[in-house]
Amino acid sequence: MQAWRVHTPGEPREAMRLEEVPEPVPGEGEVRLRVLAANVNFPDALLVRGQYQIKPPLPFTPGVEICGETEDGRRVIANPSLPHGGFAEYVTAPARALLPAPDTLDDAEAAALHIGYQTGWFGLHRRAGLRAGETLLVHAAAGGVGSAAVQLGKAAGATVVGVVGGKDKARTAEELGCDLVIDRTAEDIAARVKEFTAGRGADVVYDPVGGDAYTASAKCVAFEGRIVVVGFASGTVPAPALNHALVKNYSVLGLHWGLYAAKDPAAILACHTELTRLAAEGAVKPLVSERVPLAGAADAVQRLADGTTTGRLVVLPGPDGAAR
Repeated sequence: MQAWRVHTPGEPREAMRLEEVPEPVPGEGEVRLRVLAANVNFPDALLVRGQYQIKPPLPFTPGVEICGETEDGRRVIANPSLPHGGFAEYVTAPARALLPAPDTLDDAEAAALHIGYQTGWFGLHRRAGLRAGETLLVHAAAGGVGSAAVQLGKAAGATVVGVVGGKDKARTAEELGCDLVIDRTAEDIAARVKEFTAGRGADVVYDPVGGDAYTASAKCVAFEGRIVVVGFASGTVPAPALNHALVKNYSVLGLHWGLYAAKDPAAILACHTELTRLAAEGAVKPLVSERVPLAGAADAVQRLADGTTTGRLVVLPGPDGAAR
């Protein structure tokens, strides 16, 4: 089969190689899946660069999230077992963690429903306790993770403020349904949020960016607001001043979604059931901006790493590169 592999960490376009390799053999408790679609995630870029907290043995195939087909014909969502990641024709995955792919979503959309939407749901509901009528501020609102949070916030009845970088991404955030879009390259985030909320600020902030985004969040979070720290796509891990949280009475909440697989796996299944319901109702639908053939995977990971993409890029290993 064909699979992209990394022999030496580096930038995706240089480090990823498309090779002919044997099909992976399932281990105990695993199944082999034919890859129908593999979503491109920021952790894939970090894995290729050797910067992720998990370091699979070399050589490895990146791709942490797929929609695949079991040998008995079921369409499922899975997190492949590294080092045999999703940018390949076949993967292995833990049998107990397979989730049914929603019938209302095609392969590419189903592949993009899992990590970003689960992270958004746990962050907004389990960690931050988002309530209808509250104001939600989402950084990187036009990206894969941010767009999921925007849709989930709207589905929860929140007023959503989306922060983006540039006019093209602003248009995407508007189309997603943001009530206010702030272009961070041309506007002061904190000032615009304060103006929009009549001085109150954002009740919940969803931050997958870190760095300057976190600094702006702390300036405009509301009394008893909650800042959910999801990741550091900016490359800068902020060092928050805890005296500031004390003075303003806000909370800083960490979210590592992957821990739930070990600590509370039943919650992941319950969340997927809820996401499937929301997808069936049309309340959420992954923003797949581009479907690329397997040969384009390295370029797709590089573009995501460079921050030039909107929504989700999804790799389709099939011979015609088209989702069902």
